[in-house]
Amino acid sequence: MRHAVIPMLLLAAGPAAAQQAADAVTTEGTSTGEIVGLSEAARAAMQAKQAGQPVEAQDWMVAAANPLAVEAGAEVLRNGGSAADAMVAVQAVLGLVEPQSSGLGGGAFLVWYDAESGELTTLDGRETAPLAATPTLFQDEAGEPLEFFDAVVGGLSVGTPGTPRLLEAAHGKWGKSDWSGLFDAAIAHAEDGFAVSPRLATLVADDAERLQRFDATAEYFFPGGTAIAAGDRLTNPDYAEVLRAIAETGADAFYEGGIAADIVATVQGAAGNPGVLSERDLEIYDVVEREAVCAEYRDFEVCGMGPPSSGALTVGQILGMLETYDIGGMGPESAEAWRLIGDASRLAFADRGRYMADSDYVPMPTQGLVDPAYLAERAALLSGDDALPEVAPGSPEWQHAMLWGDDQSIELPSTSHISIVDGDGNALSMTTTIENGFGSRLFVRGFLLNNELTDFSFATHDEGRPIANRVEPGKRPRSSMAPTIVMQGDAPVLVVGSPGGSRIIGYVAQAIVNWADWGMDVQQALAAPHLVNRFGTFDLEAGTQAEALEAPLKEIGFETNIRDLTSGLHAIEIGEGGLMGGADPRREGIALGG
Repeated sequence: MRHAVIPMLLLAAGPAAAQQAADAVTTEGTSTGEIVGLSEAARAAMQAKQAGQPVEAQDWMVAAANPLAVEAGAEVLRNGGSAADAMVAVQAVLGLVEPQSSGLGGGAFLVWYDAESGELTTLDGRETAPLAATPTLFQDEAGEPLEFFDAVVGGLSVGTPGTPRLLEAAHGKWGKSDWSGLFDAAIAHAEDGFAVSPRLATLVADDAERLQRFDATAEYFFPGGTAIAAGDRLTNPDYAEVLRAIAETGADAFYEGGIAADIVATVQGAAGNPGVLSERDLEIYDVVEREAVCAEYRDFEVCGMGPPSSGALTVGQILGMLETYDIGGMGPESAEAWRLIGDASRLAFADRGRYMADSDYVPMPTQGLVDPAYLAERAALLSGDDALPEVAPGSPEWQHAMLWGDDQSIELPSTSHISIVDGDGNALSMTTTIENGFGSRLFVRGFLLNNELTDFSFATHDEGRPIANRVEPGKRPRSSMAPTIVMQGDAPVLVVGSPGGSRIIGYVAQAIVNWADWGMDVQQALAAPHLVNRFGTFDLEAGTQAEALEAPLKEIGFETNIRDLTSGLHAIEIGEGGLMGGADPRREGIALGG
């Protein structure tokens, strides 16, 4: 277990960050109050987070973005269920109490460590483009890319949801508990009502104009014409009915019959911006099991989700480029350390924009991108004293020749992350999303539909070269979600992930550096101020001591931007003495164990 004396710079994020104002376009919002109706254990976990202390447990633990969801998962684990069982219960509640982030209408990536076999695997529950989609889906009649929210709001942006099939697939492979009982907590909260959290209320108010474009969405979030407020008791009987159908007959209840028909009718009938999703798209949707992508870092292997996610590859590239530099010796207050982290991130994002997409549709140099020799070559570019004036994609080893153009996609923050370790030692890291906050803003049968298709590039070509992440029928859009399990000696030692759009990659990489290089425990690692660089500008978290690094970073050539950086990191450290869990103080989640 890591326990360290952390400099003031890194202890300054907690309460201040948790009180930052929400920004509906660029962040999902933050916690500004108390969620009512919690157990004593959950309240104790919340108090530990607010005090900057990790939660400790001996046998099992769950960390997620809302205490009601965490309690549902904890009850499953307490009764001997597996991490996969607990995930189903957590996700079902999250879809109710923080519908803006994830749910049945979205998709997810799951990384699983199996204690019995010692193997890592991943499940790809990412949404797919409808069969009727074309590469010019998000272009106007003149062939110009649409403005982002012109594409997002309505049916055009909706991909085939993957989350219900993912829940079923994970339970089928690793579940121990009765499937139908895993939805009990969510059904009870939906029927009896739950207290609207401060974060949800803030986000609804900030997105009022878009949410009120569609009648069903407005009726739920603005009952009687007034926005729901923190503490209001909200029921969702339609959602309970859908969950009950899935509990009784499995995911087919979602992908076939009346629910599927209502989804398609809502998408195709969206006023002003209809989409092309069909019942056939739902019928043929399937989850794909894929090999985990791992990258070496120090004494660890950092493992996660490969294509169509860019998460594990880009996190792995950042860390791989830092491998030869003594980041730990420099310390977290060093501008030089952040120069290396920032420029490593810029180089990794250059490769991401050129090469990374759904490898079922486009060839990708997956192994070449995290090959130690290639990363050492890229790391040599960091050997100077100043920020790199510009960056370009590298030339990783290919098994064939291929020339791609640079991507032109937008990925704004939303999403949710779940980390779980069960009593048998299995570990699960899952990042789950409907993409932008409130997704497409289309509400059907008690849940929101995703806007995942806007993670594709709106442009199809770059100077005559095809863009790897362009829209194609059945293709899965590139993602930045980075559910991660850090391994050491063939055993998991850290389970971590975050929401946050394309900044997910920086949040996760920084959390690992905080923990592995700077000796922080998991709660300190998640609470530390964020400094994120993707495309040249260094984003510094407002209201924290990260602002103190603005001047030295400018001196070495970076442009800077002080802004809210609302991550939602959830992590569990696995050590010889037991488990330690942390939850991001910027959001409402907790870690709970037993």
